[in-house]
Amino acid sequence: VQMLVIGGGMANTFLKAQGVEIGDSLLDADSLEYARELLTRAEQQGVAVHLPTDGIIAQELSAEAETQVVSLAEGVPAGWKLLDIGPESAEAYAAALGTARTLFWNGPMGVFEVEPFSKGTFRVAQAMASATESGATTVIGGGDSAAAIQVSGLSQKITHISTGGGASLEFLEGRDLPGVSVIPNKA
Repeated sequence: VQMLVIGGGMANTFLKAQGVEIGDSLLDADSLEYARELLTRAEQQGVAVHLPTDGIIAQELSAEAETQVVSLAEGVPAGWKLLDIGPESAEAYAAALGTARTLFWNGPMGVFEVEPFSKGTFRVAQAMASATESGATTVIGGGDSAAAIQVSGLSQKITHISTGGGASLEFLEGRDLPGVSVIPNKA
């Protein structure tokens, strides 16, 4: 891996691991130390890690909720939730993805199912489609990402889409997948 672009709920854990206040956002508190270790390892191995610099926040997950764009350097206030990457982050992510020749996407950038929090995910979908058109190999793994690309109307511009997110990641890790390993042995 030369670059990781992290958004969605996973980004909250990495942001918190770096000391960013995330308010009432989704957090995997048990993984904070692991996130710090991954960031250190990535730096040591020259892997660029992109985390959001701004975000869309709301006090509740609702299409009618009041939203704000905040700089994550300032953090997310108590009582608010980070529900999508912000416009600055979405453009930075699209630019980063545009430099890659092989892209693997697993997980949306926000709660794309609710309109005010869909823009980051759909911008990444556009970047994936543009990368494919420019000759890159693009793979989407996971039900939420597959649904997002379908809703975006760009699924025909992706090299491969799999609803098996966890299985796709295990395949990339080199793990033996029973459903795949039997294929060469079919009679």
